[in-house]
Amino acid sequence: MAKNKITHVAKPIYPGGLAALRKFVSSHLTYPLEALAAKVEGTVTVRYSLDYRGVVVDAKIKQGLGHGCDEEALRVTRLLRFTVPQDRKKKVRIHQDLNVHFKLPKPTKKAPTPPATAVQITYTTTASAAKKSPEAGSGYQYQIEW
Repeated sequence: MAKNKITHVAKPIYPGGLAALRKFVSSHLTYPLEALAAKVEGTVTVRYSLDYRGVVVDAKIKQGLGHGCDEEALRVTRLLRFTVPQDRKKKVRIHQDLNVHFKLPKPTKKAPTPPATAVQITYTTTASAAKKSPEAGSGYQYQIEW
């Protein structure tokens, strides 16, 4: 009687590891306008499936927030590409969960504007003396002949 061997399928790895995955998600994530208006914060959990090439082929919301956050989490999840180690040429589909965190951006402080001060400008014009036209005989004259 042959012993049953326990075999494990190697999990796909995001290039750069978990820190690179988080950086990718945060850099591609745009906060939905509807969620900003409603001031919604929280975490969306996405369940996604990877094929044997490391491409996301299916993504579904496991736990959502609404207000456009679910759709944005799905969009970013579908952009992911993983490295799948070759495992005896098995073509398996892997299912994983991803938590996408939505946190409201901190309000930017406006620089205090200095109080408006009244500026008064006064223009004064004076009449200038009329220009004198050059008198006859006061200039130079040259004549060149060839």
